[in-house]
Amino acid sequence: METYIAALDQGTTSSRAILFNRAGEIVSRAQHPFRQIYPQPGWVEHDPLEIWATEKRALAEVVGAAHIDPKRIAALGITNQRETTILWDRSTGQPVCNAIVWQCRRTAPLCDTLKADGLGPLVAERTGLLIDAYFSGTKIRWLLDHVPGARERAERGELCAGTVDSWLIWNLTGGAAHVTDYSNASRTMLFNIHTLQWDEELCRALGIPASLLPEPLPNCHLYGRVAPDIPGLEDLAGIPICGSAGDQPAALFGQACFTPGQAKNTYGTGCFLLMNTGEKRVKSKNNLLTGVAWGIGDKVEYAIEGSAFNAGSVIKWLRDELHMIDNAKRCDELAESVPDANGIYFVPAFTGLGAPYWDMYARGCIVGLTRGVNRAHIARSVLEAIAYQMTDLLEAMEDDSGITFTELRVDGGASVSDILLQIQSDMIRTIVDRPKTVETTALGAAYLAGLAVGYWKDRDEIAQNREIEKIFTPQMEKSHRDELYKGWKRAVERSRDWAKD
Repeated sequence: METYIAALDQGTTSSRAILFNRAGEIVSRAQHPFRQIYPQPGWVEHDPLEIWATEKRALAEVVGAAHIDPKRIAALGITNQRETTILWDRSTGQPVCNAIVWQCRRTAPLCDTLKADGLGPLVAERTGLLIDAYFSGTKIRWLLDHVPGARERAERGELCAGTVDSWLIWNLTGGAAHVTDYSNASRTMLFNIHTLQWDEELCRALGIPASLLPEPLPNCHLYGRVAPDIPGLEDLAGIPICGSAGDQPAALFGQACFTPGQAKNTYGTGCFLLMNTGEKRVKSKNNLLTGVAWGIGDKVEYAIEGSAFNAGSVIKWLRDELHMIDNAKRCDELAESVPDANGIYFVPAFTGLGAPYWDMYARGCIVGLTRGVNRAHIARSVLEAIAYQMTDLLEAMEDDSGITFTELRVDGGASVSDILLQIQSDMIRTIVDRPKTVETTALGAAYLAGLAVGYWKDRDEIAQNREIEKIFTPQMEKSHRDELYKGWKRAVERSRDWAKD
């Protein structure tokens, strides 16, 4: 009797569940959006109970849609929006406040203080990160400092802190497991990527009691089993939860980038380029990040990463805030209707700029506007901005690693756009490879869980599942490409330090 692997893919704007078979094919899927909460400019929050409710509902629906006996699910894997931070009561499981989302910039002043105190080199050496509001550590500190009574309760051991993976595993196990995986721990600014433990010195520097934090464990590991008394999931009781990875390392795994030098880019809410560096950590000189990609058994492999905070979110902004398009496909249609962006550049620094700039105070702008610019040009400039940001990351990564890319594997919601990927190929001047299954984030979590229970015997078997859907090759003259990219660099400078004061 055929068995399956279920994966929870808890993203920034929606909660999803997908059921995979042994060939890595999607059997069924379910998805539910949830609210984005903006209390102040630059602040972003989620309701943790809404995250759990939508993810639980998606999991129940995906099993129902497949019309299978739940006992035929061999394992459950989890992947999640990284850095988003939740604080909850250890005895009741109730969150003490909304989650602070990875995009939120409220801790930028605290980051400035930590930098001024000279903590930057220690953070870089121990964690592979830069001091930035992006990461979880300063978010935990903010919650302890601003939620009434939180610090006192934390010091009494009454609270738990964790990223979304920890929150989901806690709820799925009925509070039996307070754990995280190495890849998510690597994004907290508190985790020593050499010792694979929370760093006591960094916890003290940020004023965070270590008792709050989950136990860090490998990505392919039995964390616990689905509890028997979860409303709506009673039939899933006992299923092992044994794969977990942050969304980007999960996508790297799902793209079968198992060899050092292989890379993928995910076009999701943000834009995330990761390259496998094997058992060796590459130290960046271009403000890129390093961390644990995954730990399997006693072996740990690292990745180097560059992140742009706003990619697919910009298309959503065109739709939901400006009402310039009705759906994402319309953005492509408008962009394809014009040969270029008519001289304009869009810098989507809504929540600052990520790598390689790391400017918490940059803000979005459109430059080069003239009377002849119309919405088709703006739509094209949005797609070009996504590609330009990724080009920034790739050039920095090539310089850091000494490796010249010959292929880029892509995934994520916006990777369905042919025009975006053609622009991308033109800008990076290399092959862009889109697989048949672009749900590689969820697939990576499924693969990790499946390896833990022997559903797939090894990574070679997993790699054989990958099929290419379409390849894009450079079409633009290099001189024209260079001219466009030079203009992008000028536009980025116009956006920087805007919100400094």
